[in-house]
Amino acid sequence: MAIEIKAPTFPESVADGTVATWHKQPGDAVKRDDLIVDIETDKVVLEVLATADGVLGAIVKNEGDTVLSDEVLGSIEAGSAAAAPAAAAAPAAAQTAAPAAEGEDDPVAAPAARKLAEENGINIASVAGTGKGGRVTKEDVVAAVAAKKAAPAAAPAKAAAPSAAAPVFAAGDRIEKRVPMTRVRATVAKRLVEAQSNMAMLTTFNEVDMTEVMALRSKYKDLFEKSHNGVRLGFMSFFVKAATEALKRFPAVNASIDGGDIVYHGYADVGVAVSSDRGLVVPVLRNAELMSLAEIEGGIATFGKKARDGKLSMDEMTGGTFTITNGGTFGSMMSTPIVNPPQAAILGMHNIIQRPMAINGQVVIRPMMYLALSYDHRLIDGKEAVTFLVTIKNLLEDPARLLLDI
Repeated sequence: MAIEIKAPTFPESVADGTVATWHKQPGDAVKRDDLIVDIETDKVVLEVLATADGVLGAIVKNEGDTVLSDEVLGSIEAGSAAAAPAAAAAPAAAQTAAPAAEGEDDPVAAPAARKLAEENGINIASVAGTGKGGRVTKEDVVAAVAAKKAAPAAAPAKAAAPSAAAPVFAAGDRIEKRVPMTRVRATVAKRLVEAQSNMAMLTTFNEVDMTEVMALRSKYKDLFEKSHNGVRLGFMSFFVKAATEALKRFPAVNASIDGGDIVYHGYADVGVAVSSDRGLVVPVLRNAELMSLAEIEGGIATFGKKARDGKLSMDEMTGGTFTITNGGTFGSMMSTPIVNPPQAAILGMHNIIQRPMAINGQVVIRPMMYLALSYDHRLIDGKEAVTFLVTIKNLLEDPARLLLDI
């Protein structure tokens, strides 16, 4: 009995997906809950699992094909799992027997040929000799080494999924490599261009003295980690807390435009930009205004691990009323982040740098960070944007304000 393998049910915000990788091939035995195929959408990579034991049948949608919600990808022949090993046994036996037959008599080879074969991991028995009496010469091994190096290039394109990472070239190489853009990166590119084209976007800057936050973190980080089951105290939680407090005071920064209406959100769902191999992703901390520092740090750590493993769910990636991005982790000193529509603003953090500052008429060295707030001027006035950013600055330079709500 054939059981259909279907694409997941996509949410309304996702129109379709792309078949990224088939982990099983027709004729392979599968067990219930085995990972069969990955579907890449605009936001995340979804895993399709086997719903029954059996053998993978025909594949309807190949790697690179576009699929719609609940569309058939292939089928499983249920109850035929035992047949797969038997069917594969004969070819496997033939393959294993062949080397044995070839290795019954050690071929005659020149010492230089044997040494070169060993250095390059070549089985001397697999090299066809062109010398007298079938003797393997050094030239035969050189040809075998060249064929081995050329083999990956000659392999079909479907043998491996295209890597999202940039290729590494040796010095002096004058070659090019073309790989398809991942859907995540393509969607990010499209949305960023749309944001700049359809939004009256401006950026305002300020700087924050991180002395108090760094001192607080240094004093309590060990106790914090011990008290919260290994959750580490970072800087991002302070920024999320300061941002959610500022969003309460300036609701327009937490709003969005829907047609001719302004939608004010009575909650702060804060997106935290995370870099992954597939591109920038922005998982969302729901009701961040109600979360403690430990809950924020724990949530961010979980998102980071899931992003690296490609395990972020669709629900974790959708929504969001405000976004925070930290280019400082990569050494950025200043940038102008682009708003993620339909949100109205995004906060950019940057590198912390020791700089001379004038404090009470004296020049002192302080750990300073530039902050950037990009905002939609259609919804947020300049005064509101500047005051919002100053509020975050004041809360971070005197963290006691976060506790006292002042």
